[in-house]
Amino acid sequence: MAHDLTHDPLTVAVLGPGGTGGLLAALLARAGHRVICLAGEDTAHTLRTSGIRFASGVYGDFTTPVEADTELREPVDVCVIAVKHTSLAAALDRVPPKALSDGLVVPLLNGVEHPATLRARYRPDRVAPAVIRVESTRVAPGVIEHGSPFAEIDLTGDDVPRERLDALAGALTAAGPPTRVLGDESAALWAKMSFLAPFALLTTLHGLPLGEVRTRHREELTALVEETTAVSAASGGPSDPAQALARYDAFPPQTKSSMQRDAEAGRPLELDAIGGALLRAAERHGLRTPVVARVVRELGTRTS
Repeated sequence: MAHDLTHDPLTVAVLGPGGTGGLLAALLARAGHRVICLAGEDTAHTLRTSGIRFASGVYGDFTTPVEADTELREPVDVCVIAVKHTSLAAALDRVPPKALSDGLVVPLLNGVEHPATLRARYRPDRVAPAVIRVESTRVAPGVIEHGSPFAEIDLTGDDVPRERLDALAGALTAAGPPTRVLGDESAALWAKMSFLAPFALLTTLHGLPLGEVRTRHREELTALVEETTAVSAASGGPSDPAQALARYDAFPPQTKSSMQRDAEAGRPLELDAIGGALLRAAERHGLRTPVVARVVRELGTRTS
């Protein structure tokens, strides 16, 4: 039975209680919802024992208790998937389709190909892809620092019942992050992708923050934005390269991409989910993207 989520507390599983998942887990738990974090044994033990310690200039500093387990063992209203693409396949073992039952699956992953993966495993009409704009970091298990002056969510799902999306958006907005429901899933995912891909690929390739990339490598950034925007437009997303460049110019110069942070920490890169997916979409639409191909190739040789 679907809840009236604006009034009834939800039961929400959060797969991957890191920077983003931990932020949502903390805010939803503080708002009175039942939150079950799904993680490895050590992290789950820490969360069960100490809860989540959360620090934010927007939402304040607090500690909130949460439940935690290594896998989902009962139906939930919503399962938020907040792991990196590089660990998605292994992480999904923690969420057996039978246990999830009728729950919404809300992935917050980068890229555009993961909804198809999730629809092959769970009920296709319960997969509700979301895009979150936030900078939030897990500094230790159960310790989350929200650094950006904003946290905003776009929730989609072409085949998901609209009342389920509206109810979840209401619960999230009441808990903290303003959440809007968008009618066109592909457009929402490509809006994020067309912004993220040039930013992630070039900051990582050059090992520089956005401010230096947009001045020292302006020509390369412009070419990458033009190719990415063409693929986005063919895929039903934003189609204005000048607008994309203007967004980069408005960002603080020290901004780094999460891919760049992963490279600096020696973690696996989401290169295939971002660069690979972009090249595959270009190929499907018969578009030439030589700059994207070169940058992805150079990053690939560096990490292989």
